[in-house]
Amino acid sequence: MAAARSHDGSGPLRRAGRSMGHALRSPFTGTAKGIRKATHAHGAGESGLGKLIELHAVNGAGDVMITVALASTVFFSVPTDEARGRVALYLAITMAPFTLLAPVIGPLLDRLPHGRRAAMAGAMFARAVLAITMSGAVATGGLELYPAALGVLVASKAYGVVRSAVVPRLLPPRFSLVKANSRVTLAGLLATGLAAPIGAGLQTVGSGWPLYGACAIFLGGTFLAFTLPPKVDSAKGERKARLIVPHGADGEPAAAPRTGRRGLRIGRKNGAKPVRDKPPGLRSVGGSVLHGLQANASHRALSGFLIFFLAFLLREHPLAGQSAAVSLGIVGVAAGAGNACGTAVGAWLRARGPEVIIATVLGLALGVAVLTALFFSTVMVAALAAVAGFTQALSKLSLDAMIQRDVPEEVRTSAFARSETLLQMAWVVGGGIGIALPLNGVLGMSVASAILALGAATSVRGLLGAARRGTPHPRVA
Repeated sequence: MAAARSHDGSGPLRRAGRSMGHALRSPFTGTAKGIRKATHAHGAGESGLGKLIELHAVNGAGDVMITVALASTVFFSVPTDEARGRVALYLAITMAPFTLLAPVIGPLLDRLPHGRRAAMAGAMFARAVLAITMSGAVATGGLELYPAALGVLVASKAYGVVRSAVVPRLLPPRFSLVKANSRVTLAGLLATGLAAPIGAGLQTVGSGWPLYGACAIFLGGTFLAFTLPPKVDSAKGERKARLIVPHGADGEPAAAPRTGRRGLRIGRKNGAKPVRDKPPGLRSVGGSVLHGLQANASHRALSGFLIFFLAFLLREHPLAGQSAAVSLGIVGVAAGAGNACGTAVGAWLRARGPEVIIATVLGLALGVAVLTALFFSTVMVAALAAVAGFTQALSKLSLDAMIQRDVPEEVRTSAFARSETLLQMAWVVGGGIGIALPLNGVLGMSVASAILALGAATSVRGLLGAARRGTPHPRVA
């Protein structure tokens, strides 16, 4: 029999087929193993953080597919004046309702502490369904596109809020929150960078094809969300947080009442029954977190402003010697590179002295914005985009570190959810200003400077004062 197989050549052919199949699979399996090794390094695989990193990469890839499809329909397919009208309509129909829905997202998710995996899976599945719904409308640009886009926006932000709340539950040993968030953010950025050209290629096939791709990606994310560890759904020791800081007579934050289990005050008063307290807020941690949130809100508002303002400005008035597409590409690449650098630097700094970091990067962004307004040019616009991406990433990582350091564990998850919701609202406000402003470069950069100056005026003094006073809570390295 062996001689027969050797004689007819079936044995060598089978081995050759196996070798060819292995050669074809090797690039993909090798890449998958490399990605899994990177995302699961330093204990991230054992803690479950690696799976969250992969899920966030899927989320970023799906979102950019939808962005490509919407940008081509709402922005690139019509003349500038009509495009401004379409984007204004997009803002009115999607962003304005979102500003009303956003404050509800955090409290609503607070009520689902045992269903976080299901919430993330639901946000993925909802976007998969909405992507298919939008695929028929992108070709015509009909009004039915906008309610679906609103649904995608809300689902995306809901996922972001839950993801921020989940990260503290998945920290590996000796892993700081800033390092964990750096890994998650970098995974999203890399996935976005890889998926964007794929989405652009699908767009050349047909206007609905990026949405078909998004649907497939989000369906995969739906199943991946359920592979997260069960501890993601644990609410042990958690309470809701309120973003208020009552002050005592001396102007310092008043201490929160000491509470026992289930929010009951320790001890009795005049022999009465134990009194049930309201859930503790951020009263016992000082104003650092709130000042950091104010500074981050200005960064996020600047991001929304630059996205919308520069998109139309560069389409109408491209950078010197460049086409509109190349001008937008230069600014987009600069912003993405700055964001990636800020994330990497944040992990390297390990968020030591986060108040000083936030105040410093806010001053850096303000200085570059002022210089761009004074010396408006191609180089300065690209520099502002890069610095805005860098400072926003580093400031957000420092805010995360302060929440980890100062907010009690029992309310930390809720604080992440609510702070993320407020930052998304700031982005909406900045975007609205950007779409309403006349297309004048110097004027736009002056407004960008004013946004940052307002953030600096409300936060820098408090941040530096908190840094001088120090914190009663141990810093997280």
